[in-house]
Amino acid sequence: MSLNRRSKNITEGVARAPNRSMYYGMGYEESDFTKPMVGVANGHSTITPCNSGLQKLADAAVEGLKEAGANPQVFGTPTISDGMAMGTEGMKYSLVSREVISDCVETCVGGQWMDGVLVIGGCDKNMPGGLMGMLRANVPSIYVYGGTILPGHYKGQDLNIVSVFEAVGQFSAGKMSEEDFCQIERRAIPGSGSCGGMYTANTMSSAFEALGISLPYSSTMANVHEEKVVSTRESAKVLVEAIRRDLKPRDVVTKKSIENAVAVIMAIGGSTNAVLHFLAIAHAAEVEWTIDDFERIRKKVPVLCDLKPSGQFLAVDLHRAGGIPAVMKVLLDAGLLHGDCMTITGKTIAETLADVPTPSAEQGVIRPISSPMYDEGHLAILKGNLSPEGCVAKITGLKNPVITGPARVFDDEQSALAAIMAGKIIAGDVMVLRYLGPKGGPGMPEMLAPTGALIGQGLGESVGLITDGRFSGGTWGMVVGHVAPEAYEGGNIALVHEGDTITIDAHTLTLQLHVGDDELAKRRAAWKKPSPRYVRGVLAKFAKNASSASSGAVLDKFD
Repeated sequence: MSLNRRSKNITEGVARAPNRSMYYGMGYEESDFTKPMVGVANGHSTITPCNSGLQKLADAAVEGLKEAGANPQVFGTPTISDGMAMGTEGMKYSLVSREVISDCVETCVGGQWMDGVLVIGGCDKNMPGGLMGMLRANVPSIYVYGGTILPGHYKGQDLNIVSVFEAVGQFSAGKMSEEDFCQIERRAIPGSGSCGGMYTANTMSSAFEALGISLPYSSTMANVHEEKVVSTRESAKVLVEAIRRDLKPRDVVTKKSIENAVAVIMAIGGSTNAVLHFLAIAHAAEVEWTIDDFERIRKKVPVLCDLKPSGQFLAVDLHRAGGIPAVMKVLLDAGLLHGDCMTITGKTIAETLADVPTPSAEQGVIRPISSPMYDEGHLAILKGNLSPEGCVAKITGLKNPVITGPARVFDDEQSALAAIMAGKIIAGDVMVLRYLGPKGGPGMPEMLAPTGALIGQGLGESVGLITDGRFSGGTWGMVVGHVAPEAYEGGNIALVHEGDTITIDAHTLTLQLHVGDDELAKRRAAWKKPSPRYVRGVLAKFAKNASSASSGAVLDKFD
């Protein structure tokens, strides 16, 4: 029986002839129409180092599919480099690209009636966008992460992209010479691969491995290493077997497997963006999942890994220490994972981890469950009158995740950064960056430039920063993002005045504006919704359709 959905569903005669004729024009033979037609969603581009090394992986996927008896059909997906767009208007397109990528995958798989799809991506939004498209199409699918970057080096120190942003703050504060600043800028990115710490790309790749939608060990490999090519070829063969078994993404991505993924995100100290993306992934999978579920997992899963941005090590160090399987082994043995979840290989999580050794004490990157970095997870969901729908605080690396101070209010990122660079922000201040949410930004731009500048000036733990926008996975400090409802929709963050007192308290999970209800009511009556920043094109469409950050900022939440 044919595995090819198209050949099984095309009517005979007049409709069939032109359909096959198009394939003959690409060199297909009669025997090819009994083979599965498998998409290869190729995110290769020369826009960013994150994606510049993907073509060799697409080539390996094509080879692997042919060897397994399938017909590869390559199509492209776009990418936006967060690191390059940071601090510019271009950053508004980053989250938008997640939706564009998911649309590309769904459109090509559905339009060409593919039997399966292998998605290859590198930069941050490639992964949630790719998986969302896979879940919508719901044909057998596997994700191939392009791989992390190797560290740069200068004066005996490992460098990565965040080194550059923090160097800006150090240089502006007179704590670094111009020569050192320029050398860090030149040496931080030594080649292809995604940003090297446990930032958003590596967080999402690790979570996909935990979900079971990527192969074991694949999420922490370096792009430039040959094992990444070998793993990609193997991924293609695993996918063809999944097609034979009719094993689909929604068989893999369930509530229990999302709990596994979020447990791993907590254990590795992953990015705040994972909260937004897994809300969107769960929506695409039609799995019941809310922002409060992250807090439920956080309270029982410790941070096990000493990884940047708040720790010492990079993703390549985690790989040498045993990778995500080693982390999952510790969690499974502690009863913190669902071992019965199915993976794309056809094995359960427990079966996959059966022969994985417990990480040795000498490796240093992965702590034992008895002596974690932190007893509870690091991505705390705060609520209060400033964010009744919830917001996300990343509390690793902080001696005391509590601050009460005067509000310093900014309606855009650029003026906030200028104030930091001019020395106008002092210890004890709470910066408020607003009108940067899904609709107001639009697109929830990331605030790595301001937060990196604060760290560089030595203010990372003494200045609070709250925003209805997002943070880079490379951000750490007294920061709170995804404040919802956002300012553009009339959330209370829009009503904050300069000098108001605000409390951020990760112990009590509170984000509170110390202004009375009567005064807030007066301010609300005087508030006027701003005009849209864009009225045409993709940013306007995103602003019109995006849901709240508390439900993933998705574009198809119509109920």
